[in-house]
Amino acid sequence: MNPTRQIIRATAVAIATTAVLTGAAAGAPGAILLAREGNRTTSLSSGLADVDAKTPMRTHDRFRIASLTKTYVATVVLQLVGERKLSLNDPVQRFLPGLVPNGSRITIRELLDHTSGLVDYERDPRVLKPYLSGNLAYRWPPRTLVKLALAHKPLFPPGTRYSYSNTNYMIAGLIIEAITGKPLGSELRRRIFTPLHLNATSFPLTPRIPSPYAHGYYLLGHPPATDVSGLSPFPWAAGAVISTTRDVATFYRALLTGHLLRPALLRAMETTVAEGRNQSDIPGERSGLGLDQFPTPCGVAYGHNGTFPGYLVYAYTSKDGRRQAVLMVNQSAESLPKPFAPLYFRLLTRAFCQSKS
Repeated sequence: MNPTRQIIRATAVAIATTAVLTGAAAGAPGAILLAREGNRTTSLSSGLADVDAKTPMRTHDRFRIASLTKTYVATVVLQLVGERKLSLNDPVQRFLPGLVPNGSRITIRELLDHTSGLVDYERDPRVLKPYLSGNLAYRWPPRTLVKLALAHKPLFPPGTRYSYSNTNYMIAGLIIEAITGKPLGSELRRRIFTPLHLNATSFPLTPRIPSPYAHGYYLLGHPPATDVSGLSPFPWAAGAVISTTRDVATFYRALLTGHLLRPALLRAMETTVAEGRNQSDIPGERSGLGLDQFPTPCGVAYGHNGTFPGYLVYAYTSKDGRRQAVLMVNQSAESLPKPFAPLYFRLLTRAFCQSKS
């Protein structure tokens, strides 16, 4: 091996090891990190996948990728654009007549970049009530969640501002089903999972996570954290995909290198709007069509973040697809110690920038 590449790889391993060990020690039960540069991948894990059974975390463990799901769903929408079955400027009303009161003024593009003004269904206290009462397996039908959100007044006129809303992607998923006549999960498998050989990736409609998997933990009041792995995948098109760090990286590399979308459609996906200080975890973060843009010391990274009870994950990929970092911890962000967030992002950035160290 070329001596320079040996140094790069050794540096990557050192940074990756520090990231997962320090990340797990900072308060989460366990962590998995993937760092990739070109055709060289470093995958490491630390801590526990199952606290009760004392099962060590493994690099190939599955987990809920949460809102990373939105990139997959947006990709399918843009593929349908490429097939001339819809346009980004089409109104929602065209495909879901009568569902959205203002559907004639909200476009597909405004759903995908969160400028629709629709309220996030998670703001309605009725959504979490079954889970907080202990019924983790309760399943909300997607249309019901949309109707709960639409019972609230829009935040602003469509296209005038940005506000992250899971409701947008619920509607996008329903549009995919309306156009194709197939379940959303079938379209994800046919168009993305199977062609890319994402054998550890699935879109379940039940709480079961295929083994081996990382249990997810949520702190309800005082320690210890509660295992919430059996929580229903109620976010559906907004966050129900289960995967591994390797499969996630494979997907984002394929997307950014043009294996899933034609160049013009990928450029549309990469066209971003500012999220604003109160919307973003990272200053300068921008939202595209299911694909976020993150500033880093070594250049722009594309990807998404996912937060779901029990899991926190970010995926970074460079525009050319060569450099990647995926970091997952199996405890909810809001129930982690205060010093955790800056540490997490610092380690994620170092892993992504390792090839320029």
